[in-house]
Amino acid sequence: MGQPHWEHYSHPADMGIRGFGQTREEAFAQAALAMTAIVTHPAKIESRKSVAIVCEEDDDEMLFWYWLSAVLYEMDTRRMLFGRFDVRGVEGGLQATAWGEEVDAARHQPAVEVKAATYADLKVERDSKGMWIAQCIVDV
Repeated sequence: MGQPHWEHYSHPADMGIRGFGQTREEAFAQAALAMTAIVTHPAKIESRKSVAIVCEEDDDEMLFWYWLSAVLYEMDTRRMLFGRFDVRGVEGGLQATAWGEEVDAARHQPAVEVKAATYADLKVERDSKGMWIAQCIVDV
């Protein structure tokens, strides 16, 4: 199987994000990195502070949407960017830790703001090679 990674894909008005992983949780973490990469390069973000995130939902696609929404909420309310994620599946949802730091406009040079995860093109599935894919369109 391939290595965990993320990518962006084009959409007429917004931006598509896609995470790939050997587990569903790895794909979720990679998709969160893809979302961060819309704002700034994740390598510019130092892991100075950790934030716990818990999401409850049995449906994989809705759990993914809640996950991204929770990450965006933490980014917005804490004025932080996250460059590393540890996502663990638990019964009825997930528990995660996001590491990052407060936004430093001079160093991070934020390009755009991600406003929301959407239901558009929302998908969580395994491909023919067994890799998990988690994707959706985000509103920028």
